[in-house]
Amino acid sequence: MTSMFTNNQRQQERTGRYGTSRLQYLQELVTQFQNSSEDEIKEKILANLANFAYDPYNFNFLRQLNVLELFLDCVTEPNEKIIEFGVGGICNSCVDPANATIVAGVGGIPLIIQCLSSPVRNTVNYALGALYYICNESRCLNIWFIMIISGKKLVNKLIFFVFLLSHLYKIRKNK
Repeated sequence: MTSMFTNNQRQQERTGRYGTSRLQYLQELVTQFQNSSEDEIKEKILANLANFAYDPYNFNFLRQLNVLELFLDCVTEPNEKIIEFGVGGICNSCVDPANATIVAGVGGIPLIIQCLSSPVRNTVNYALGALYYICNESRCLNIWFIMIISGKKLVNKLIFFVFLLSHLYKIRKNK
């Protein structure tokens, strides 16, 4: 049975002796994204980076290349696709507690909460997923407080309240 995640052996088999390393390939994607002025190209590159963000093999590379911060920068863009892929990358990477800590530490929580008001359903779903992974015993009330003071729509507050209660139940259940 083949795993959906990469490991060193699988990566070596896929790239061969003279292939591009994963770190180098991700660096090339980041550079292309930063140098591009065309939204369509940026969308494709960002979607590619977000897809790499689900695999634990890439977590260290993403941190090393500051891709988490790049995802957060994308959430402030006017382009809905870029926002969607940015918060999707955050959601995918925050499965890892170290990545969740980085996102929370650089002020990502209010940016993710802003995505709850998006007209794009995937963006809202990714934002909820990211907040679920970021939310831990020490951050839950902080997230709720930011949600309240941000003045988001009542529906979003109710959805998030249910989410918060379910997460608090999960925390208590694991004790």
